[in-house]
Amino acid sequence: MPGELPIDRQFGDLSVTQLIVMAGLPGAGKSTIGEIVGARLGATVVSVDPIESAILRAGIDADQPTGLAAYLVAEEIARKELLAGRTVIVDAVNAGEAARLQWRDLAAETDARLRVVEVVCSDERVHRERLEKRERGLPHLEETTWRAVEQSLEGYAPWVGPCAKLPRVTIDSVESLGVNVDAALAFIVS
Repeated sequence: MPGELPIDRQFGDLSVTQLIVMAGLPGAGKSTIGEIVGARLGATVVSVDPIESAILRAGIDADQPTGLAAYLVAEEIARKELLAGRTVIVDAVNAGEAARLQWRDLAAETDARLRVVEVVCSDERVHRERLEKRERGLPHLEETTWRAVEQSLEGYAPWVGPCAKLPRVTIDSVESLGVNVDAALAFIVS
């Protein structure tokens, strides 16, 4: 019925709606970890890259702010899911403070519990190899090059100011996938 709260909100601690934000450079491993965590939690995974690819497929020029548009579309999808009482994982680079605070504000607006999982890859060789092998199947987005990762690194803001207060864990994807998924899940449920 209109106006009723989702079941998990009616019964308090029975279930907590969460907004889980994946952050990190392209090719670090956040999408892989996010997809597995999403499957384990039964969460909706909202990924910015396929949204941007669809925007480009629609004929919007690449010189337009398609990345910003993709973040805003992802936010609207996440909002709808969170308000319906479903946990959401947002998969995006989240390089800057504005993007990070966008998710903080959405969690507050929807009364969702926020968790940020930042994924890094401390071994440059491994990171490069992943990029070279990666095929995302997004025809309107070029595969990310190492040079693009270097440029992303230049624009990847430190976690200071309001961002530093976000509940966040950093995991290193040079560890095994199982170890990283377990670490992400342990943080999410903590």
